Formats: sequence, structure tokens, C-alpha cells
Amino acid sequence: MLFDSHTHLNNETYTTREREELAAAIEASPVSYVVDVGFDLESSALALSHAKKYPWCWAAAGCHPHSVREMDEDALAMLKSLAKNGKVVAIGEIGLDYNRGRSDSEQQQYWFKKQLRLALEMGKPIIVHDREAGEDVLRILKEEGVFSERRISRFPENPKTRAKDARLLLHCYSGDAEQALRYIKLGATISIAGPVTYKNARKTVEVVEAAPIEHLLVETDAPYLTPEPLRGRPNASPFVEYTARKVAAIKEITYEEAARATCENAKRFFGIE
Repeated sequence: MLFDSHTHLNNETYTTREREELAAAIEASPVSYVVDVGFDLESSALALSHAKKYPWCWAAAGCHPHSVREMDEDALAMLKSLAKNGKVVAIGEIGLDYNRGRSDSEQQQYWFKKQLRLALEMGKPIIVHDREAGEDVLRILKEEGVFSERRISRFPENPKTRAKDARLLLHCYSGDAEQALRYIKLGATISIAGPVTYKNARKTVEVVEAAPIEHLLVETDAPYLTPEPLRGRPNASPFVEYTARKVAAIKEITYEEAARATCENAKRFFGIE
């Protein structure tokens, strides 16, 4: 049993037939659950349509930092309307991305805050995208009350660790182990993607070594970040198995234990029975 906590069946490059083929591949694989994650208004609506169509699929609604130039108050209201559906289990992916200065940082921060407030208002888990913006991301999360007692009181403690839970997920985590543990202490969850399998992934390996398994999820971010040994081809949800196997090897547990733990963690994080 595997849970791909972050995929993009809604990727704009797919044809309808390709999406149907990807869905069939998921159904034929050990993957039992996926979250199809929005990156703008259109993709969020498409993710919800997939979640309604497939019992194993759930959706997240949000606007990626490189898409915020398309945001306005009407779009935010439409995201809120989508998020009212029970199959939308998170607001995301939202955050900051300063890589190559592709979008205005002030505009990114403005809409990051707006979407965080929406998540707090609705009591939804949050999926955060952070690329080369770590200090600002953490500052804004704290300023907006994501780790506040009021927020945390809405969610039960992690039953295995008795740790507080802010239902904040750092997707495709790329920071170091020290920062990961600081986030976990605040009540966050860490998601590990395909790059943990790469030869130069020492920093991410150290994160997996340091973080308790109860605070880890696995993901593909498909069609991106294909794990070894499949690099060079588009990623797909069934390939999350390779990431789970690498996590198991690092943690010195069985693959079955890693798959079960990360699946249970994801179900609890997203509130899926």
C-alpha cells in the first residue's frame, strides 16, 4: 500500500488519453491513494474533477508562486469554492520560489499570505512549495499563525509521537536536516521525493536519517523528478515505490514498513479514512 502525496495528473501537457493511461497504471500498481495538486485555478478545478472520478484520487486547490500573476480576489473566491468540496483535502501547492527570479517576490508573498489565510479560515491542511526562499517561507508561516495554538488545536496530536500537528506539509523538501527538525518541532510534516535516490542527494538522505518516520511522507511530483533508476523518462505515481524503498534503506526498515508508515501518515495528514 503506497500513498503518492503529491502528483500532477492535472499537468497541462497531458492529453485526455494520457491521463486515462496514467490512471490505469495507478490502478494496476501498489499505489492506493494519490493527491492531485493544483498549481493554478484551472489545474485545481481539474484536480477536483479527477478526485470525483477516481475513488483513489484526492485533490488540493491552490496557486503556485509562478502562477500568482494570474491571481485576483475573484480567483481566490473560486479557490475557496473548490476547497469546500470534501474531496479537496488541502490548500496547495502554495509558497515562494525565488529560483532565477522568474516571478516578482512581493507578489508571491502577497498571494502566499492570502492563501494561507484561506487555509486557516477553512481548517485545511497546507502544501507548501519552497525553492530558495526558506527564510521568507518560515517567517511568513509564523507571522500568519500556521503554527499557532489556535491552528494546532484544530487537529489531533500525532497518535504515535504525541507531537503537535499544524497540518503543514513541506512538499519535495530540499532543506537540510537541522531545518527539517525545526519544522517538525513546530508541527510540520516533511515530504520526500525522487531526488533522495540521486547520487548527489546526501543532504536529503540526512533529512530522512534525522526525521522520525512518523513525520515523513513520500511523493512523486509527477511528471517531474523521476527517481533512479528511471531518470530520463516522465515520472508517474507508481514510481513512488522507488522513493519508499530508498527511505526504507536509509531508515534500515523493510520496504513494507516504510510503505505502510508513509501511507498511514498521509491518510492522517489529509484526513482520509
